[in-house]
Amino acid sequence: MEKKLILDGNVVANAVKESLKDRIKVLNENGIKPCLATILVGDDPSSETYVKMKGNACSRLGIESKRIHLSKDTTTEELLQVIQELNEDENVHGILLQHPVPHQVDERKAFETISLEKDVDGVTSWGYGQTALGFGVFPSCTPAAILKIMEHYQITAKGKHAVVVGRSPILGKPVSAMLLNENATVTTCHSHTTNLPEMLKQADIVVAAVGKPNFIQGDWLKEGVVVLDAGYNPGNIGDVEYDSCYEKASAITPVPGGVGPVTISMLLKHTVDSAEYTMKKSNKIIH
Repeated sequence: MEKKLILDGNVVANAVKESLKDRIKVLNENGIKPCLATILVGDDPSSETYVKMKGNACSRLGIESKRIHLSKDTTTEELLQVIQELNEDENVHGILLQHPVPHQVDERKAFETISLEKDVDGVTSWGYGQTALGFGVFPSCTPAAILKIMEHYQITAKGKHAVVVGRSPILGKPVSAMLLNENATVTTCHSHTTNLPEMLKQADIVVAAVGKPNFIQGDWLKEGVVVLDAGYNPGNIGDVEYDSCYEKASAITPVPGGVGPVTISMLLKHTVDSAEYTMKKSNKIIH
């Protein structure tokens, strides 16, 4: 591996999106336009920005973006009704509920209501279980992005010690399972882990997913480590202190421009995958 390899997420994301163009064309020729429905509950500015970014990415690629914006006073039952309607809409292939939702909404219950076939963001427990067992169709998009970056840059997980810092149900836990399925030895750390720097000193691969800006320091890492920073904090700051970690790493993702763009591209890919599944169910042949 080249010394100080910058893992450019924009390059990977563009490659993923380029690979989708012919597939979308075939779907269109068969009367199907891939459609991603995004649900935003409330008026969180960051969430609004994320939803807009995803919608723009869809339109640039020829994927329909169906946006549903619900008031901040929406109840759990009202949200579940919207999700159920989208489940039953044959023209919708993917459903994304933007996180976080207002406090009165049972987010987990809402996630579980999303049809497995349309769970393109990998948020259901059923989808997570299938991913952990190695046959999930739609893994969570950020973990999928991390593995796609590794694949693109030919970074193998096999036989390596990967340390994941974070255990959220849509990032830390699934990426740990996915790396394990790639034959890495995986240690999952979190807020109650003692001697975290000592744990990280053992890592060949570090996945930062803790949600704390500039948290992981370069002197916690060993020489030649691969650093994949999935953190995105205010001010475009990752979870690793970039300059000091860059000095130790053989390969590192920047923030911004690392994992983030690939996450969105994987969401688009999953939506296209779902649309193709719909076409197969309709007994139409994919050329």
